[in-house]
Amino acid sequence: MAVHNIVVIGASYAGLGTAHYLLRHTIPALQKASDSDSTTYKLTLISATTHFYHKVGAPRFLVSPDLIPLSKAFLPIADGFKSYPSSTFTLIIGEAHSLNPTTQTIAIQKTYDSPSSSSPPSTVSYNTLILATGASSDSPLWSIPGSHDRTISALKSTQSALPTAKTVLVAGGGPAGVETAGEIASLFPEIDITLLSGADRLLTRLRPALGAAAESQLQALGVTVVHGVRAKRATSDVGGVTEVVLDNDNDDGDVKVVDLYIDATGIRPNTAFLPKSWLTEKNYVITRDTTSLRGPVDGVYAIGDVAGYSLGGALDIVDAVRPLCATVLQDLSRGEGGKGHAV
Repeated sequence: MAVHNIVVIGASYAGLGTAHYLLRHTIPALQKASDSDSTTYKLTLISATTHFYHKVGAPRFLVSPDLIPLSKAFLPIADGFKSYPSSTFTLIIGEAHSLNPTTQTIAIQKTYDSPSSSSPPSTVSYNTLILATGASSDSPLWSIPGSHDRTISALKSTQSALPTAKTVLVAGGGPAGVETAGEIASLFPEIDITLLSGADRLLTRLRPALGAAAESQLQALGVTVVHGVRAKRATSDVGGVTEVVLDNDNDDGDVKVVDLYIDATGIRPNTAFLPKSWLTEKNYVITRDTTSLRGPVDGVYAIGDVAGYSLGGALDIVDAVRPLCATVLQDLSRGEGGKGHAV
């Protein structure tokens, strides 16, 4: 009996939402339709970490352990898939290292979170591929850098530093930076907080009025908002302070010394393992339109922060899961996509 392997790479909001929908709705429908040709469908989820990180709540997690316990920030991925039989679902803890579009195989390497008792398979074959690898930031506060323990450590370190901090610099005028500055100012009104925005306004992906409203609220909380200035580099010393070199009109850049520096600057799509021909100029996965979410070649799809269509944010994912899975169902049931070899 032929097995059609649907592989989802990435287990954050986009990957988990898509995997559950496919397992609950799409695969049963495909299985019912394929009874006559003896094809079975299986979903393989590849995750670099064992835990899902509720990073939308990071600005509140990092401020104080009393607001939301970290136990609610990280949830074991395997626990959410216990109800699915092994014949239908496989979870692999490993990182996609490279992809061969000709053989439709993905090379997998071990990560910090891979179980010590076993190693992930060296390769995984796919017939249908869904890319949900998301994006990473320089700071472990906003994404898991190989191990969720490193993110937990970064959150705890920030929580410990805030009660005694007199000055805080937050770099990044996007949602993470804006919300972080607001959370700190609300709980620690005595701290001198500066928010750096590299653009000419806050929240540049949203309507200008929303950025202006956010800035007004931050200023009411005592936050100093500085536009057109970026943090170039930061160096901490043994005295517990951080020197941040600012990228401005001065050749050498001004230096700002603060008790705590929080990097909430831009993200990079996790696409280094993919063929360059599949990517946009900014290394996001090419999507042919915003409704089907079909990727650069037949049988490949992209969803969430890694996809070229996305503006970033949870709503993009929520609105995309059902259309994506409907497209997969349509393509496979009509034979228009996923034409790879059976495994």
